[in-house]
Amino acid sequence: MTEPSLVARITDFANRADPYPLYTELRRTPVLHEEDDGPYVISSYWDIESLLHDPRISSDAANLAAAGADELNQAENTGLPPSFIRQDPPEHDRLRRIANSAFGPPHEPRRIDDMRGELHRIVAELIDGLAGETEIDLVDQFAYPFPVTVICRLLGVPREDEPRFRSWVDPIVASLDPETRQGADPEFARKAQEARTQLGMYLAGLVEERTKDPRDDMLSDLAAGKGPDGAMTMMEVLSTAVLLLIAGHETTVNLIANGMLTLLRHPEYLQRLREEPELAVNIVEELLRYEPPVQLVPQRTCITDIEVRGVTIPKGSRIWLMLAAGNRDPERFKDPERFDPDREDLQHLGFGSGIHVCFGAPLARLEAQIALAELARRLENPRLVADPPPYRPNAVLRGPRHLPLAIDGVLA
Repeated sequence: MTEPSLVARITDFANRADPYPLYTELRRTPVLHEEDDGPYVISSYWDIESLLHDPRISSDAANLAAAGADELNQAENTGLPPSFIRQDPPEHDRLRRIANSAFGPPHEPRRIDDMRGELHRIVAELIDGLAGETEIDLVDQFAYPFPVTVICRLLGVPREDEPRFRSWVDPIVASLDPETRQGADPEFARKAQEARTQLGMYLAGLVEERTKDPRDDMLSDLAAGKGPDGAMTMMEVLSTAVLLLIAGHETTVNLIANGMLTLLRHPEYLQRLREEPELAVNIVEELLRYEPPVQLVPQRTCITDIEVRGVTIPKGSRIWLMLAAGNRDPERFKDPERFDPDREDLQHLGFGSGIHVCFGAPLARLEAQIALAELARRLENPRLVADPPPYRPNAVLRGPRHLPLAIDGVLA
């Protein structure tokens, strides 16, 4: 019986709890191509960084479809046009500029920072809700609901509609996991599609309202189109809103859950964070290197032949950029297998790089900093109930599905 390929072992759920020894093995062949119709897998920091900036590498959904789908880049059935992360310039640039004008500098330079007080209030309410319990699930009771509420406030979803909004989000997000898709449960697929339809109709109605009666929220700005590129179409606004919802939610859930798991495995830093809340900034940056919520980027193809380390990657080939492997590349980071928030050089690949660098990075950073600092301060004697905890099936967006913790109480 032949041993499974390295790529097969990396995507195998059995190795989800600790894929890093496989990434070490992967870096021995920086450009790996195991099968004729398989992807070219890139694992060194400098090669990944270079390709993320290379205009010969395409993110366009049409090019990806032409290259042939694999287990990690199945199209997401949102019923909407591809979001800008699935497009190339110039269309990508136009849509991203409009989205940026509603999200941050230079047009809305304080939108994210001005949410700091709101983020503290949401975190405080969620932690207050844990009072009186001796065992909690940090994912279900904190890391999962937190970013959904934040996205609602950012977009401008009325408070009274947030429970309904979350009821649509749950099946949509669950449907993105490979295990769910491959299970092909017709009833689950029907509910997910129904949730997409209802969410789309709801957001369309909200955009129409904001067009007539603008407010200080992101949907109003997207609909108004203040920048030089004009306004998005209704479908483009919806596609961007769903991107914010799905991409912003899953990555932040994993960043917080991976972060608390890592801190509990390194209790000296958990204690330091209690005493030095400002350490949260460095801790989050090191987490993005050490345990990134996005492990790899499989949605890339090359639009011409390119050469990487003497290997010619033919035009039309699929490329996987292994961000998590690059983040622990000893050619780039000293002692890369060590969790060290005191590192002076933290130019990680946790949010990608180049024109597709994570759009929501400023918000995700702030959410994680506030969440981890407050969890460290307020949870009394937190302990892991299971190590490793159960993980999500997804090899791309890697994080615990549940994170059960024992606690002695919740401090004020």
